[in-house]
Amino acid sequence: MAPSTISPPGTLPAWGTVLVVVAHPDDESFGLGAVIDALARAGSAVHVLCLTQGEASTLGAAPDLAAIRAAELQHAARELGARSTELLDLPDGGLADLDLETLQAPVRKAVASVTPDGLLVMDSTGISGHPDHIAATNAAVAVARQHDLPVLAWTIPDEIAARLLEETGVPFVGRGSVETMTIEVDRANQRRAIDAHASQAVPGSVLWRRLELQGGVETLTWLRPVTQEHPR
Repeated sequence: MAPSTISPPGTLPAWGTVLVVVAHPDDESFGLGAVIDALARAGSAVHVLCLTQGEASTLGAAPDLAAIRAAELQHAARELGARSTELLDLPDGGLADLDLETLQAPVRKAVASVTPDGLLVMDSTGISGHPDHIAATNAAVAVARQHDLPVLAWTIPDEIAARLLEETGVPFVGRGSVETMTIEVDRANQRRAIDAHASQAVPGSVLWRRLELQGGVETLTWLRPVTQEHPR
């Protein structure tokens, strides 16, 4: 496993192994997909930990929605080049109500299993303010602190957040350029991964507008920066 190093601005860290922690099946594709793809293309072994089965979604509602979304996650992860996925059954829509140990324990177990050089998550704002997104990221950051691991987060620029809020009414939260770096991405595999989430990728979704506004660029921020080498 490669050591964690500080990368030049505008480049992804040279991590041998990455643990992605998200709340719902599709978060890894709709939000982090292009970044996961870029890491996998660069040679990182990417492992995805999803805390809920997304069973509370009103999109594609069906008695077997959890099973449908589990299959969609597996398909999407393959499109993105992820090495593995682990899907837990913590309550969709209820992560913020769980005690810290219940949230952190599976993340700690995944860290012990894959021994990552760093974690990739959604921004601590939750991007759209979703409590599950915030809780998942907080748990990942807490475990990373315990293991002295860096945490890189996908975020969106302030101006994109403002535009999406204006157009959709969804309370998106972004970050200013001082706090972030941008990377160029190829969205072909991300779009295939999104298509794999057929129950959720509905026409007219704000997802598509976000991709249109950002084009071939993604924005990242360090929630826990690399401060030193972490040899394995």
